[in-house]
Amino acid sequence: MPFEQITPRPFTAEGVHTYAPSVGGVYGISNAREWIYIGHTDNIRRALLDHFQDAGSDLMRKKPQGFVYEVCDELRCLSRQNRLVLEYEPACNRRSHGDR
Repeated sequence: MPFEQITPRPFTAEGVHTYAPSVGGVYGISNAREWIYIGHTDNIRRALLDHFQDAGSDLMRKKPQGFVYEVCDELRCLSRQNRLVLEYEPACNRRSHGDR
C-alpha cells in the first residue's frame, strides 16, 4: 500500500519547516529517479531536518528533492515503515537498515 500522501513536498529546510509536522510517523525521501530513504520517527520535522546536517551522507549525495509522510502512532510506525521499504525499495534502506 503506497504512501497516503502522493504529492511530494520540497525537500528543502524551508519546505520541511512549512509542511512537515512535529509528530510521529513515517516519511519517505526521493529524487526525480528513485526513492532514497524511508524512515520512522517520533518527530517527522526533526528527522527530516537532521538529514541536512550530514551533507556527505549517501542520502544527501543522491540529491533528494521531495518528501512525503504519514502521521501514525508509535505501535504502527515500524510495521508501516517495513511495508513501505518492501514496496518502494529505497536505495539507502538497502545499504543500511538503521532508523531515524
